[in-house]
Amino acid sequence: MALELNEERFVSTMKEQAEIGGTDGGGLHRLALSDDDKRIRDWFLERMEEAGLDVRIDEFGNMFGRRDGEESGEPVMVGSHLDSQPYGGIYDGALGVISALEFVRELNDRDITTTRPIEIVNWTNEEGSRFQPAMQGSGVWAGAHDIDEEYAKTDTDGNTLESELERIGYKGQQPAEPAAEYDSYLELHVEQGPYLEENDKSVGIVTGIVGFKWGAITYRGEADHSGPTPMHHRSDALVPAADVITQIRRLPGTLGDRTVGTVGYVDVQPNSINIIPEEVTFTWGVRDPTSEVLEKAYDHVLAEAAAAAEREGVEWEHEDRMDADPVYFADRCVDAVEDATESLGYDAMRVFSGAGHDATHADSVCDTAMVFAVSENGKSHNEDEYTSWEDCYKSANTLASAAFELAQE
Repeated sequence: MALELNEERFVSTMKEQAEIGGTDGGGLHRLALSDDDKRIRDWFLERMEEAGLDVRIDEFGNMFGRRDGEESGEPVMVGSHLDSQPYGGIYDGALGVISALEFVRELNDRDITTTRPIEIVNWTNEEGSRFQPAMQGSGVWAGAHDIDEEYAKTDTDGNTLESELERIGYKGQQPAEPAAEYDSYLELHVEQGPYLEENDKSVGIVTGIVGFKWGAITYRGEADHSGPTPMHHRSDALVPAADVITQIRRLPGTLGDRTVGTVGYVDVQPNSINIIPEEVTFTWGVRDPTSEVLEKAYDHVLAEAAAAAEREGVEWEHEDRMDADPVYFADRCVDAVEDATESLGYDAMRVFSGAGHDATHADSVCDTAMVFAVSENGKSHNEDEYTSWEDCYKSANTLASAAFELAQE
């Protein structure tokens, strides 16, 4: 059965959450475990209790609300995250949580009891902007990260994650692990890419999530005066860094249609116009839907790094920062999403996610799939992020209908 949510209430609730941490530019600045994160958590807790959910908060701050089913079997979980990037958009993450809440409200309005229990969730620190890594709360919950190591992570002011959880009152008592066997997990998110818009589709049926390889390369040369030092006497740490950065930009075109490569951070020391750079560190990242391509990209980056260091006569080292295999979602969950779009009469297409999501970790616990909403111009992680209320609503209806189908199995 296709479910259509209360559109007026859905839009109103989306606008209401966007006021907490809202920016003058129409975006959202709601970093994980900040004062505004506490405010949105308090707000969400009240909304779950009003909806009659059995609320629990685990020791990593993940928030769950359970609605009983006719049977005490494996629950269907739906949700996403409420933290944001610095000056990000109002849809990223929040759309999935609000849609999950509205799904429960709609079931209440219709006095429907599903066969399976329903759980909705707000994961802690999906964005990874204040504490690293990203998808932290779902990673601890799924057993991908050690909780004590993550507790010890610090922000730029030296605050530990554990102390900030305690400060805002969201270090819960429940173990940060699955409370039961789960049947499935569905997550709604804005696409953060251009493919739906370019293909004139309203909803994305997500079949999987790309894998990641992230690292940091450091070159160490010799600082010297930039004027009298002849070129053949130089050991310039920035030159090999520039060579490799250029190669990373060109690399994706040689590997796959969906390969992307990025250098997002560069630190140059001593960073003066009159001194030859002595030390340079930069981060790099490659994403692709296949493990084979990621391995080729990794080998290529390190080979280029070694060759560039030899050409310039500098020392170098590499640090692995992240290594995540691609995720391919369960057919039955993907089919449930596709069935929902067909029942609702929405133009949809299958897509592969180019960004990481909490569904990455949930997939190791139970069958998983995602729904994408259209991102205008493919923009996200900034205040220009925009998804029309019509597209938000269509994706929310898709999530609700797919989750309902799974919960009735």
